[in-house]
Amino acid sequence: MGKNRKRQDTVGVTGKRVRILSCAFFLVLAYLAWAILDMQVFSYEKYQEKVLNQVTTTSSLRAERGKIYDSRGNLLATSKTEWRIFLSPVDIRDCSKKENRNYAEEIAKDLSELLSLSYDDLYRKAANSKVLDETVLRRADEETYRKVLGLIEKKGYSDMVHTETYYTRSYPENSLFCHVLGFTGSDSQGLFGLEYQYDDILSGTDGYYLYAKAANGNELPNQYISYVPPTDGYSIETTLDSYLQQQLEYQLNETKSTYDAQNRVCGVVMNVNTGAIFAMATTDGFDCNSPYTLSELYLEKLKASGLTEGSPEYKKLKTELLYTMWSNKAVTELYEPGSTFKIFTACVGIETGATTMQDRYSCSGAVAIGGYRISCHKRGGHGSGFTFAYGLQNSCNPTMMAVAAKIGAERFYEYVCKFGYLEKTGIDLPSEAKSIFHTLAGLGTTELATASFGQRFKISIIQQITAVACAANGGKLVTPYLVERVVDAAGNTVSKHEVSIRRQVISEDTSRQVAACLEAGVSGDGGAKNAYVAGYQVAAKTGTSQKFDILDENGNSYLRVGSCVAFAPADAPEIAVIIVVDEPQNGKYGSMVAAPYISGFLTQALPYLEHEAHYRDEDKTATVGNYVAGAVSDAKSALKEVGLGVRVIGDGDTVLAQSPAAGSVLNCALGSVILYTTDSGEEYVSVPNVKNMDAQSANAALIAAGLNVAYDGIKGYYIGAESVVTGQSAEPGIKVKKGTVIHIKFLYTDDED
Repeated sequence: MGKNRKRQDTVGVTGKRVRILSCAFFLVLAYLAWAILDMQVFSYEKYQEKVLNQVTTTSSLRAERGKIYDSRGNLLATSKTEWRIFLSPVDIRDCSKKENRNYAEEIAKDLSELLSLSYDDLYRKAANSKVLDETVLRRADEETYRKVLGLIEKKGYSDMVHTETYYTRSYPENSLFCHVLGFTGSDSQGLFGLEYQYDDILSGTDGYYLYAKAANGNELPNQYISYVPPTDGYSIETTLDSYLQQQLEYQLNETKSTYDAQNRVCGVVMNVNTGAIFAMATTDGFDCNSPYTLSELYLEKLKASGLTEGSPEYKKLKTELLYTMWSNKAVTELYEPGSTFKIFTACVGIETGATTMQDRYSCSGAVAIGGYRISCHKRGGHGSGFTFAYGLQNSCNPTMMAVAAKIGAERFYEYVCKFGYLEKTGIDLPSEAKSIFHTLAGLGTTELATASFGQRFKISIIQQITAVACAANGGKLVTPYLVERVVDAAGNTVSKHEVSIRRQVISEDTSRQVAACLEAGVSGDGGAKNAYVAGYQVAAKTGTSQKFDILDENGNSYLRVGSCVAFAPADAPEIAVIIVVDEPQNGKYGSMVAAPYISGFLTQALPYLEHEAHYRDEDKTATVGNYVAGAVSDAKSALKEVGLGVRVIGDGDTVLAQSPAAGSVLNCALGSVILYTTDSGEEYVSVPNVKNMDAQSANAALIAAGLNVAYDGIKGYYIGAESVVTGQSAEPGIKVKKGTVIHIKFLYTDDED
């Protein structure tokens, strides 16, 4: 009985083991079945890709990056074709065996002679049959490429020597628009500016050949599985205008040089009705074709650091300087707008009924608010009983503080939001900075007062010109933009920009009133007189702000930002322009460091944009004709008809010589042409020194010397004493022909904000 029980126990254990093994066997079968099902159904593509990766190799075909154009079809960025020259060592080995020739030696010899390369290096590459291909030249030009093609055809190297097309980025205008365009990296990827913002559109999609390969990883000759052609990138047509950009850059460089701006000068030109950016520039830019080369300013800063070249500290500083050089100041940096922000305060004051243009105000030079004494830029004050319009035109801080108090913190903050100062503009450029402004709870009486004239908060330059465009265009807040159209290689439109109006902020009536007031501040006796453009109505406001985040050893701010913003024509605005001069050393007021350069820009831009000039009598000019060899009587009649004076020297009937020469432009009120009718020779006079003279004295001195006067810069008040000569075209004391045109530059040098 004991034996039977033992046998039963053994049978039971064996059965249990069989059942366990059977379960394990079925579990393994189930797992294998699931794995096969997963590989064949659920993860088919994944495992197919793994297999293909083991038996195939890819040869890429580069897509051509799209072009970038300005608004008039000028090419700003394009792709230059280059070629990679490379060898196929496997084919060289196979062909050598097949034909019993040493192709490695032959190819190395031929290419070394053709391309002036090392024979030893070429032979090593040609004989290295363990790799798929060996690069001979990575960036060959077209001449070299054609030489290599000729060699391949002549020597029958088509299976062993190959070429591959590459595209490198090229910028025909070098540094023009550099901060807007940006540049690309070594793999043609966009790194800054439009190149980065529209990289997906511009870059296209690379194609490829998918080749079969042997177990050793080498390509199987003359075998490929599939061919996917590259899809070239789309091109973009921008709103930019090369002529306006050149004019803007010229003015920015002029003020930087004159006033020694230490932290760059920036400017933006915008269509106030659509938001289209015509021009955008920052001084001390870079060549887009060589973006890693520091410009002169930053190279001097690097040298002045005293750091050892190649040291970690040196490399770090160089990188920081490169990023500063590349940054688009108009979009990525913040500043305190100063009195240009008074345009906002005026708009809100008129819109909410807190003031009218005729309401009366007083200014003693300072106001006590919240325990602080807040000054006007005019320390002696503007007096009492003047209108709000006068206060705006002459940039009176107490007037703005009084209006802001009437508006109230809540409504003031509401309109700060409406004008877009608390949000990004949405411009199609990368790295747009976000403004720094008070919270509503933090907008106390002192903060409200300083905010009314543009201090103690920071905005971007693109935000400011967008808000001013809103004030100019009838109250519509537009979205600034740079790309008008995206097109394919055939020129077909892929997409087109739609003007984006974010909201109606103020009424058209408020807009008209503020524009008219700002225009009167330019054409009359306001603080923006230096922004005057003969023949055109320009509305402008200047500003000067302190930089409170940089203080001297006594805790005082000593750096300034001078700026001016303008739009024109004031009665039907199209174009707005802003110039911001950061840390000028030889001046500080926006009326001096920025307004004259706004005038210089608009003097060129408005006729270019086909706006008709309507000159005042004192601004009218005429072009001198060619009267030599003609009758004196005919010359007199022609000059009288255009409004110019005439002086005849000699008693002949025929003009033998004239001064100034044909083509000279003279002011009709003062200009005079000298006609010589004898062979006695032309008269010469000494040029007087009129620098620092007022207009009346300068005119008198030049005319008394028998010279003509041409006025550069701002409006004349040609017989008054309000403006001062800051420059003359001919050095004092030199001898010139009588009647020669002397260009003199006038500026109003009173300390206006």
